[in-house]
Amino acid sequence: MDPATHALASLALARATGKRLPRFGTAMIVVCGLAPDLDYAGYFGGAAAFLRFRGAALHSVLGAALMAAAIAAAFCWLDRKRPRADALPPLGFAPAFAACCAGAALHVVLDLMNSVGVQLLSPFRVGWYSWDVAPWFDPWILAILIAGLTLPHLFRLVNEEIGERKRGPMGQRAAIATLLLLAAYLGVRANLHGRAVGLLLSREYHGREPLSAGAFPTTLSPWDWRGVVSTDNTIEEVEVPLGAGANFDSDASATHYKPQNSLALDAGQETPAARQFLAYARFPLASVSRVEDGYRFELCDLRFAADDASAENMIVRVDFDPSLRIVRQEIRFAASPNP
Repeated sequence: MDPATHALASLALARATGKRLPRFGTAMIVVCGLAPDLDYAGYFGGAAAFLRFRGAALHSVLGAALMAAAIAAAFCWLDRKRPRADALPPLGFAPAFAACCAGAALHVVLDLMNSVGVQLLSPFRVGWYSWDVAPWFDPWILAILIAGLTLPHLFRLVNEEIGERKRGPMGQRAAIATLLLLAAYLGVRANLHGRAVGLLLSREYHGREPLSAGAFPTTLSPWDWRGVVSTDNTIEEVEVPLGAGANFDSDASATHYKPQNSLALDAGQETPAARQFLAYARFPLASVSRVEDGYRFELCDLRFAADDASAENMIVRVDFDPSLRIVRQEIRFAASPNP
């Protein structure tokens, strides 16, 4: 999810807990609700580094726990260093760590909703987990969070204007309702995703039977999905509308032919760059072309649309000499200019 969604969801979680939070509880939840995206810094090391660290360094169970412990320890240290005008005991590590874990867990759960996902078991196991329920940026989720966090303030201002003053934690009930509404919205999206995948698997594509299928969310409408289907020798891309009266036409799919077996194809798939990428890709499509001084092997992931300029959309390129010795191999961002 985008940073604004993470920040607002973390704030809603903090408000929903009311007086149960320790000192600095809201700050700790919000900081830990944003901090896992620091592994995005791998982008500046290039696509290979980004692929290695993104969704793994601070999104895995181990990485998120270590991050939460470090942030909790930092808040405890700051609490002990600040001048005190009260007799309250210093912030304990256990409640601070619990608050930090809540923020980090919410971040990871939200990121599981999109189509890229996270490496939950890194570094012990290479594997990406994603539920394909919501896009990276969902305006409806953002609207739910903004409304749930701002309306209580507006209502309180109105009540104060007419002379009615209320006590108690501001917005706690609204925050709980907001989180429940968010969960319900994501549940509806999960149901629609299941319907889209079922529809994709129930049809033929230019006379070909589907072997596997994925449905990926679009940004604006929960009723529109982008379908990708693998058959025995093709990968098909097709729009999947689920709105009332919508017609799904499987024969309108765009067809991508899988490459014929060849020594160059086998050599490309066995390179370290390709093996790293294949652990990430959901619908990999390879191509082999003859170039002036040998062969070029390329590998992309059709989970991403051709015009997807996000950093998560990457490709592999390997150049071989005529004897299939590697001249150059790289993982690169798909949106980067071609050399």
